[in-house]
Amino acid sequence: MFCIVLVTLLSACVLADVQPSYYSFSPSVGSGSGTSYSLTGEGRITAIRVWEVYSKYIYGFQLRYGHEWSLIAGKKVGDAQEMELFDNEAIIQVSGKYTSYLQSVVFITNRGRSLWAGQPAGRSFNMYPTHSVAELRFLSGRYTSVITSFQAHWGLVAST
Repeated sequence: MFCIVLVTLLSACVLADVQPSYYSFSPSVGSGSGTSYSLTGEGRITAIRVWEVYSKYIYGFQLRYGHEWSLIAGKKVGDAQEMELFDNEAIIQVSGKYTSYLQSVVFITNRGRSLWAGQPAGRSFNMYPTHSVAELRFLSGRYTSVITSFQAHWGLVAST
């Protein structure tokens, strides 16, 4: 009897380990100084705002989940660039440039649309999920008067 229970538990552990992991995160870019932020919410991201000053830096981010806007990471300085996503549209890639600060950012969707903000100067970065069905779930990083570090977190949206 004990052997049957042990074999059953071992089999369950092995099968549980075989399930694919859809969560991943992209390594942080930037200097990482200042106050930390994490923009999260329930459900799928439905819009994004980015505050920039022309030929300068990225100053702030805001994500909308459903009809609820998240808190602002950073500051509302300069011009706000905004993109509303269509039904079943998701952000699947984030690219840009950075030095000690986030210089520019490009959010790309599964429909080929993109939101560009900032001045493309510095070192390049390209972030995307490790699993093809995952999408952007939340952002984290640090800011002072500008965004000093940026990290993308990827996963699946839970079905309701």
